[in-house]
Amino acid sequence: MTGKTIKTLGALGRRPAATGLACVVVGAVTAGLLSLSPDAPPRPAHGNPAASAAAQDVPAQIDARRAWLREHPKDATVWAGLALGYLEQARRTADFSYYGRAEKALKRSLSLRPGNVTALVGMGTLANARHDFAAAERWGEQARRAEPGNWTVYPVLADAYTQLGAYPKATAAVQRLLDLKPGVAAFTRAGYELEMQGRTDAAEGALRRALEDAAVPAERAFCLHRLGELDWERGRPEQAYARYEEALRADPGAHAALAARAKAHAALGRTEAALTDYRTVTERVPLPEYVLAYGEFLDSLGRKDEARLQYEVLRAQIRLLEGQGAGDDLTLGLFEADHGDPAVAVRKLTAEWSRRKSALVADALAWALHRSGRSAEAAEYAAAAAQLGWRPASFAYHRGEIERALGRKDEARRLLAAALKTNPHFSPLDAPAARKALGGIS
Repeated sequence: MTGKTIKTLGALGRRPAATGLACVVVGAVTAGLLSLSPDAPPRPAHGNPAASAAAQDVPAQIDARRAWLREHPKDATVWAGLALGYLEQARRTADFSYYGRAEKALKRSLSLRPGNVTALVGMGTLANARHDFAAAERWGEQARRAEPGNWTVYPVLADAYTQLGAYPKATAAVQRLLDLKPGVAAFTRAGYELEMQGRTDAAEGALRRALEDAAVPAERAFCLHRLGELDWERGRPEQAYARYEEALRADPGAHAALAARAKAHAALGRTEAALTDYRTVTERVPLPEYVLAYGEFLDSLGRKDEARLQYEVLRAQIRLLEGQGAGDDLTLGLFEADHGDPAVAVRKLTAEWSRRKSALVADALAWALHRSGRSAEAAEYAAAAAQLGWRPASFAYHRGEIERALGRKDEARRLLAAALKTNPHFSPLDAPAARKALGGIS
């Protein structure tokens, strides 16, 4: 699970990169990926399917492209651009019906001009959004073979390889992106690669470079949110809160920053503000991970009935995702492990592991096995999750509890203490559980 170092990071003549994928909404369209410039004509510029994910009025851009296509129905490039607009709107609204519309538009583009890279990149982006990372890899590699010098290919490949756990390939894709197009899309992906390698300070440097290059509010908000997430993971809720606030000032529609601000409010003891933010974001964009976070916060307050309501919403949202050819078995597996049926969690996550060998899936499967009473098996996966160098508090907590169940007191003590030292507020349910477990080790 090791990856090679991104060689240009830290070099003044080049710029670094990262991916917002693995943290919040895996598969969502990330900053710099979509091309919907607010001042552009409805037809996208040749060779650039995705200038900026940050158009301020995506529906208007979609309408403009649809109007163009009524007059020019054989414009393959605009069909692909329309699809990318649909994907951006899906990201912004969690209306997963846009996935089907995007797929139809992309297939139309490919029927008009087979093998056009704009549509191939779009198909890869759609596959990532649906969490079909193997398909995203296939589309991305097809696009790379067609145009190896086209920078828009490499965000698709970087995101797919990261989620598949093919970390050396992910790093190589990020490096190629840095070489071809050092900007927001590259630097944010470099930041994430570095974070996963445990190089947090370098990751922060990459994200700061991304922020310097952010040209529009949504890009700026994305970078600020990611910087806030680094502060959060390092146990700095005040600094994280300030970053999330700044992100929301840049782009009030930045729902990832709003969900993150909710957890920061909670960590800082501002319960009513946290509840307001969670309620707002889950009503506006009910992504499964936001709904789960809201439910667990309610659970931590003893508001069990309200928490159960959110857990039902989570199940409903995942059914909607599945109806659009997508899914989120990672979130569903973690939910089942803690709040549902751990045996179901093991089945879901074992299947997910067969598809992708990422650190996130290894950690989740380890936890599901432990919760099912299979801690000896869990230990192998927990160790695999740690191989990359990434050390989030949740990983340490899960592994610490597994070690405690196996009677390895010294290792359990070390890991539980590490989780709480890294981020004392990492979960409203698990952080208190870690403290209790640590205090109970004799």
